[in-house]
Amino acid sequence: MKQIINRKRNDIFSFPILGFMFRNQKFLFVLRLVILALFVYAIFYGYMYQTKSENVFTSGVFWNLFWPFFMVVTLSTFGRVFCGVCPHGFIGKYITRFGLKKKMPKFMANPFIGLFVLLFGWWLVYYMYPSFFKAPFATAVMFTVLTLVAVVMFYVYEDMSYCKYICPIGTLTKVFSKVGFTKLETYKDGCTSCKTFDCAKACTYNLKPFTFDKKNSMEDCTLCMDCTSSCDNVAFSLKKPSSNLFGKFKTNKAEVWALILITAVISVTMSFHHALGRSAIVEEFFWVKTARYFESFINFGSIDTIGLSALSYAVLICVVLSMGGMYIASKIMAISYEKTFYTLGYAFAPLFIVGGLSHIGEFFFYSYASNIVNGFIQAFSLNYEFIEPLASRRDKWVHIFTVFNHIAYIWAFIIMIGRLKLIDTKTSLKVLAFPFASALIIFYMCLKFYTGYVFQTYGAKKGGHNHQAMIKKAK
Repeated sequence: MKQIINRKRNDIFSFPILGFMFRNQKFLFVLRLVILALFVYAIFYGYMYQTKSENVFTSGVFWNLFWPFFMVVTLSTFGRVFCGVCPHGFIGKYITRFGLKKKMPKFMANPFIGLFVLLFGWWLVYYMYPSFFKAPFATAVMFTVLTLVAVVMFYVYEDMSYCKYICPIGTLTKVFSKVGFTKLETYKDGCTSCKTFDCAKACTYNLKPFTFDKKNSMEDCTLCMDCTSSCDNVAFSLKKPSSNLFGKFKTNKAEVWALILITAVISVTMSFHHALGRSAIVEEFFWVKTARYFESFINFGSIDTIGLSALSYAVLICVVLSMGGMYIASKIMAISYEKTFYTLGYAFAPLFIVGGLSHIGEFFFYSYASNIVNGFIQAFSLNYEFIEPLASRRDKWVHIFTVFNHIAYIWAFIIMIGRLKLIDTKTSLKVLAFPFASALIIFYMCLKFYTGYVFQTYGAKKGGHNHQAMIKKAK
């Protein structure tokens, strides 16, 4: 029922500028149209100019703009706002209107599908062939294939099922958005007397906004904001950071495994391969020695054996620590292993999404800013000179962003304490179980301290990444 109400102070819609940005449908339509045009042009440009030396635009859009800023930064703050402006979701809303509207088969309605597509289709390839997706042509092909799959799925199946189950980042955005400090909800006073249910009619995902507080249906909301134009009772509220993770909600197995595996393949593997891989003692690490051992009698060709070894060890360590730690914790608390694992596993959420802000902050100055600006100058033939990176690894001030690594594990510990309160057992047993349930968090913390120790003690190896090479070639 649409009616004018007095909005609360914590309602983002009550702030004129933010309310306009998040709620005005005309503005959102134009924004989505611009993002879609940029998305399509970046793909087209990747086909036109297929090498890094002649194209910094395609990679700049997808790997320096869309991924770090629309994904990591927004997920850790406002939530799933990227899904609300995603090109696939934007075109999907129109395709599904005249599609076949079939119910997705149960074997396909599985969020693990999208997660495994991301892990094997992107990260495994990324570490085995690190230069593959860096090529604009490969990036263009990958997003073309994903777009075609999305279009077919939107046309065949109902209720935006592609976004819920098949999208490679769907499960990630759903679980990591819980770390943010916003929540889409409704004013209960207005909903109790409603008889039209306009908000539900406006939702392409077949959700019922007026039940968000009762049935935890917020988990599938992509913050498209369609419901806000149908009823004034919808609110986009500011909450305490990660407030969703301190209360009860319907747990999802795929979400917990997403937290563990993404921490492994991004946070830990990059610490192994990219961070410690730049140290002067790189050859002394066990993942490097393992790679060298197998290289001594197997010809791997162009495969990056160190990257593959680092990934394998990272996944093994994270899985063993999380599962083993939770198993011991469950025995200590005399609670079923499954309940312990899927209740407490959500505490791992900050490790990647908050810790990732460290990487993004540093690389914004190392390469992201220059790649994005130079890419736009190049692709749109702007009459400006290419800019150099804003900083280099010699600039120590950039390391201030490493504070996010420490915030990540501290916040994870705090959430673990909050999640333990949801377990019905003695407090003394929870205290004993805490370090075991937090084994993955402790490992993450130790890894960050160890990385700092290695560089302080042994320094970086000579040479290293040259962030200006791409720019100079493009010139």
